[in-house]
Amino acid sequence: MSEQAANGVVETPPARGAAVIFIFVTILLDTLALGVIIPILPKLIESFVNNDTANAARIFGLFGTAWALMQFFFSPILGGLSDRFGRRPVVLLSNFGLAADYVLMALAPSLIWLFVGRVISGITSASISTAFAYITDVTPPEKRATRSASLSAPGSFWGPRWADCSAASIRGCRSGSRRD
Repeated sequence: MSEQAANGVVETPPARGAAVIFIFVTILLDTLALGVIIPILPKLIESFVNNDTANAARIFGLFGTAWALMQFFFSPILGGLSDRFGRRPVVLLSNFGLAADYVLMALAPSLIWLFVGRVISGITSASISTAFAYITDVTPPEKRATRSASLSAPGSFWGPRWADCSAASIRGCRSGSRRD
């Protein structure tokens, strides 16, 4: 045991700029997985159930619950896998899974496929804790709070705005104005 470890002092390895940017993009994608879909999913579900708003609302609630449950159950599993195999492989696999989810949801021919996409999204978005663990590993203790806050804010801010602009362009609106 080293003298530093015996004294309770543990040095953190220096953060590589490219790795921190990659983690930032990962966190952004994970938060966008929820933020972008919230404004779009209700109308998409409604189109699958013949414009039955009440039934679409129930299904939307089920989709949201399934997504949150996948996050709840898989976040500790991905954390354990990242402790065993390393942060990078887990984050990379999660990013590939999230990409597969985006393709699946874009091409979903039915509600079942859409539901499978939301489940995959919940599982792969659970890598956010692994991404923050990486940042904690490479950031000195006095800078961790600042770095964590700066990494989490953009996705939760921009997700709904990008979705609104996408929905506006689909409806043929300009500047996100809502003209029905």
